[in-house]
Amino acid sequence: MASQVDPAAVVREQLAPGERLLWSGAPVQGLRLQGVDAALIPFSLFWGGFAFFWEWMAVTGGAPWFFALWGLPFMAIGAYLIAGRFFWDAHRRSQTFYGVTDQRVIIVVRAWSTRVTSLPVRNLTDLTLAESAGRGSIRFGSPPGGPASGLVGTSWPGAPLVPTFDTIPDARRVHELIRESQRAAA
Repeated sequence: MASQVDPAAVVREQLAPGERLLWSGAPVQGLRLQGVDAALIPFSLFWGGFAFFWEWMAVTGGAPWFFALWGLPFMAIGAYLIAGRFFWDAHRRSQTFYGVTDQRVIIVVRAWSTRVTSLPVRNLTDLTLAESAGRGSIRFGSPPGGPASGLVGTSWPGAPLVPTFDTIPDARRVHELIRESQRAAA
């Protein structure tokens, strides 16, 4: 699932005349586990197990056809929760590209359609760096709070809730490059 696309080429398509690309990159590729999976894996196994059990009982037990049909969407959700979400996340990351210019940070996601997030560096006030195991993430803003905020940090399919350079190599250097770009823009 690794992307064969040059991140710099994708980001350059978004540059304005006179804008200079200072850095480009992409998130780590392949399947991965995240902290939220500690809760989602047991839940997904419970959900999927119950949905598949329901369907098996409805089909083999001679239940009315409505009960067999009723279980199908729950089985599909269970299959996605158990395995599909990992493949969707890997695909989304293989189609995600990051850039830092002298004027802004750019996030390009080309999963179903192309979505470009552009944040002027002079307006970035909440810049959070999180590092682990030789790579890191840079978040541009604060995630929404709430009772489940300790379990979340990403939306349902795995996309960050706030613009983020997710799991990039040498994140500290990129963080400093963004801060230098902010100082130069001020």
